[in-house]
Amino acid sequence: MLKRNRPAMGALLYFLCMIMLGLYFTFSAVQGQNGLFKRVEVRAEAAELRVELAALQAEVARMENLTTRLSDSYLDLDLLDQQARDVLGLIRADEIVIR
Repeated sequence: MLKRNRPAMGALLYFLCMIMLGLYFTFSAVQGQNGLFKRVEVRAEAAELRVELAALQAEVARMENLTTRLSDSYLDLDLLDQQARDVLGLIRADEIVIR
């Protein structure tokens, strides 16, 4: 009688289990909650938010400038004239209004 040299079933299951675990961890590293694709997505979103932050900071600086120009310690007559026209609907005597 000839005996065949076959690997034991336990060793085969062990290697199969190790391959499955390796595939699982590889998939998780690429597509998981903290994977590579998520990292790229977060970086792109961060870049968009930085651009939005810069725009908002510029708007805040503009509003602070206008507020300072309307304060009691600094009076900009041109800005005061513009605000009176916009808010109160005032015009000068030498102007003609066309509707």
